[in-house]
Amino acid sequence: MTKIGLEIHCQLTKLESKLFCSCKANYREQEINSNVCPVCMGLPGTLPRINQKAIEKATIIAMALNCSTPEKIAFFRKNYFYPDLPKNFQITQLNIYGDTSVGGTGSIMVGDKKIRITRVQLEEDPGRLIYEGSSSKNQITLVDYNRAGTPLVEIVTEPDFENPKQVREFLNILSDLLENLNVSDPSLEGAMRADANVSIEGGNKVEIKNIGSFHDLEKAVHFEITRQESLHSREIPIIQETRHWDDKRKITISSRSKEEELDYRYFLEGDIPWIKIDSDTREKLRSEMPESISSKKNRYISEYGIPGQVADVLSSDKFYSDLFDKSHSQTNAKEVANIITTDLMGLVDTREKREQSKLTPEHLKDLADYIQEGKLSRSSAKNALYEIVKSGKKLSQTITELDLGNLSNEDELLKIIKQVISEEPKAVEQTKSNPQTINFLVGKVMQKTKGKADPSLTLNLLKKEVE
Repeated sequence: MTKIGLEIHCQLTKLESKLFCSCKANYREQEINSNVCPVCMGLPGTLPRINQKAIEKATIIAMALNCSTPEKIAFFRKNYFYPDLPKNFQITQLNIYGDTSVGGTGSIMVGDKKIRITRVQLEEDPGRLIYEGSSSKNQITLVDYNRAGTPLVEIVTEPDFENPKQVREFLNILSDLLENLNVSDPSLEGAMRADANVSIEGGNKVEIKNIGSFHDLEKAVHFEITRQESLHSREIPIIQETRHWDDKRKITISSRSKEEELDYRYFLEGDIPWIKIDSDTREKLRSEMPESISSKKNRYISEYGIPGQVADVLSSDKFYSDLFDKSHSQTNAKEVANIITTDLMGLVDTREKREQSKLTPEHLKDLADYIQEGKLSRSSAKNALYEIVKSGKKLSQTITELDLGNLSNEDELLKIIKQVISEEPKAVEQTKSNPQTINFLVGKVMQKTKGKADPSLTLNLLKKEVE
């Protein structure tokens, strides 16, 4: 039997400042080692000052994961020596005096599988190591402390995963949840990282670290299971250790023996008092939480009749669900959802493209209305959408400039229909025995008009001509 547990580290990227000082939380745009101060560097005589917003954001995450939220939380010093840790200890949380982390036990569903959450804890991120050099012989290690002190939430699960696929599904669900809560942007480099603890029946637990993406984590877990099964079949003991993922060779390699909690010599952080989160504060935070993804999905289905699969895709991405909620009406909701999931997702499929897009909710609303009113075919609407995303021009202006308006003049349309009928005599004959063949003729008319023919009018005229 395979057991897999996860330790997921999520930066609270929506915060302005670090966890214990006023340095910027967004270290990515800063010159190396410039986003630091005496507090986050741990210089003698400095004192940490807790970021209240970080506690609130972390508590919201715990609530969304159905975790218990204690009235009092505490911080501890986790002592270890590593180049990226300027203080030689990390300020974190630990449930040593009962549930004193921001989140206690909870759970989340992955399909039909219940994944138990052990705890949710708030801590500071260490600095970042940068390796330079073309080979191991001349490689040097540099340290950038800009990230040190960035607010981080660690989510620890029970070993409830049975295979790598479940791990990947869970991380996708968690990523969507964090984005929907508006506490983190998981698409940012290093904003969401995960370590895996893997064991097979009869073997010790092995931790896998240094994994760059969800895709790599899935591969790393798969490799580690295979490695352990191979050792077990040859009766070779599986050592409890920490292994790193070698992205080039796609294997895990031994790093060090796995530390126990005693090795870190945890003790209460004397410079940060116990923090009380009373019931009124918890209720206020709960009431301010955004609508959950599952609630959005159910609303889209029940209120607007959107198909389940489309509602699932639409609700799971905050960017698209916000766009939908701001642009739809009761009458055009299904059309807006169709435009987003069929056309828009292919045009703005990266973070950079989303940021550069000039599309507004008003554009989407107008597109859907024009299609429903027969002013624009879906083919022409797709062309208009492509142009609007780039230029941000009004739909009416885009239609005029690109000559996309529907061809709805009966006389003009009839000429083209008669031309198609003369060119496709076999298809015309087949419509008598198979009425669905008329759709083929509609398609030919659309081709000749470059998608501008009014579909409804075209179909009606064709039916009259082939009778």
